[in-house]
Amino acid sequence: MVEKYTLDPLKEKQVELLPGLLHKYYGRALILLTNECATYCPFCFRKHFLKDKKQLSLSELNKIYAYLRQNNNISEVILSGGDPLFVKAEYLAKVLADLAEIHHLKRLRIHTRLPIADPSLINAELIAALISTRFKPVLVIHCNHADEIDEKVIATAESLRAAGIILLNQSVLLHGVNDSVKTLVNLSEKLAEIGVMPYYLHLLDKVEGAEYFAVSVTKARTLQRKLRSLLPGYLVPRLVQEIPGEKSKTLL
Repeated sequence: MVEKYTLDPLKEKQVELLPGLLHKYYGRALILLTNECATYCPFCFRKHFLKDKKQLSLSELNKIYAYLRQNNNISEVILSGGDPLFVKAEYLAKVLADLAEIHHLKRLRIHTRLPIADPSLINAELIAALISTRFKPVLVIHCNHADEIDEKVIATAESLRAAGIILLNQSVLLHGVNDSVKTLVNLSEKLAEIGVMPYYLHLLDKVEGAEYFAVSVTKARTLQRKLRSLLPGYLVPRLVQEIPGEKSKTLL
């Protein structure tokens, strides 16, 4: 049976335990800090999420902190959205300070497209907020094509790295955009030049309205094999698919 394209392809509403809190995988919890973003990608699997509000309120955040404190098996918190960096630096700094007080949280990961979509918003105040706590943040940016990396993006990556922030990249495999060996090789090499390590290459999530961008599993695996023959292992992103209900992302 062909799987349908839906509003919530990852069935995240089933794992949203509190407004803005998703607990999909063991040891990790994800906070949807805001539904605002610098750009709204037509293939985004959360483009129908959180329509009625912009960012989590203090009351909502306090409920999330209480849940995290009660679950000491959670060692990593992930900020996502929307774009979690599309908030005021003061708000972000307060959230990170509150999370840092939960002592069993060891790692902070932030998924953002802002360094690509609008690098001018990654200013000194925002970077200061990112490094204002005991966490050593890992920033996972979202770049799909080497042509997205211009001089402003390069300068932003340099500023983030200079602050000691680890930079990774995740891409979505998109028909007509980056579904060729040459394009993916160029992307990995350009990312390496600016100190960003390729992390994930996602198969498209089947969100309603994104059907055009789909690439078959067979083609995706063929591309991955060719990448392994042309790039050093550390520049080959992991080809993954997120399947609702699984205990982790599925390597393809």
